[in-house]
This record gives sequence, C-alpha cells and structure tokens, in this order.
Amino acid sequence: MNNLLLSFIAQALDTEPPGGLFDFNATLPLMALQFLGLTVILNLLFYRPISQILNEREDYIRNSLTTASAYLVKADELTNQYEYELAESRKNAQNIIKTAQQEAQTLVSNKIKEAQKETDKLLDGAYQQLNIQKEKALQSLEIEVDRLSNEIKVKLLGS
Repeated sequence: MNNLLLSFIAQALDTEPPGGLFDFNATLPLMALQFLGLTVILNLLFYRPISQILNEREDYIRNSLTTASAYLVKADELTNQYEYELAESRKNAQNIIKTAQQEAQTLVSNKIKEAQKETDKLLDGAYQQLNIQKEKALQSLEIEVDRLSNEIKVKLLGS
C-alpha cells in the first residue's frame, strides 16, 4: 500500500501528463501546414470559382440594369412623343370637325335662303296668278252683271 500511495503522490507532483490539449511538439507545425494547405485548396477549388461566378452575375445584372434603364428612357421619350402627336392629331381633328360644321352650317343656311327665295318666288307667282284669276273672275262677273242687268232692264222695260 505504501507503493500505491507513493505512486499517487508521484503522479500528483508531476506537472502535466503528456498528450494534453496544447502540446508544443511536431504536431503543431503539421496542423498549421494542414490548415494552410486546406485554405489554398479551398481557395483554388471553391472560393475563386464562386467569386468569379458572383462577379459575372454582378456584371450581368449591372449590364441588364443599364440596358433596362436605357430602354426605359427611350420608352419614356417615345411615350412623350406619341402623346404629343396624339394631342396634335386631336387638335387637328377638332379643327377639321369645326370647319366642317361651319361649312355645313353655311351650306344649310345658303340652302335655306335659296329655299326661302324659291318659296317667295312661288308665293309671288301664286299671288300673281290669284290676282290674275281674281281680275278675270271680276271681269267675267262684271260682264255677267252687265249682261244680267241688261236682261233685267229689257225684261222690266219690256222692249
């Protein structure tokens, strides 16, 4: 038992047993070399292609946005131009309609005046014919009155 006790004391007096968490022996530089090698391999095989793909994607997006903004500016210009042309076309159409309405109104008023003149001529002609017929009727009545009065006179006077 003494031996056992002595061995426990010897172990307790020992500072640290070998194989601890941080051994400063040949393992540490080997681990550092492994870490650096893994970093280089990951950089070559993984990070560089991914960063290249990301850069290409970023360039593509940037170019697409630039192109889209150029198309948008062009579309805005075309929209403004078409809106201006449409407004001008509407103004021209309104002017054409206005002049057509004025011409139609002038034509209608001229036709109405002509119809009024023809109506006046027809009325004057009818009035003149009525006057002529009236005069003829009065003349025939006068002749008839004279004839009847002569007949009455002859019948009354007896000769």
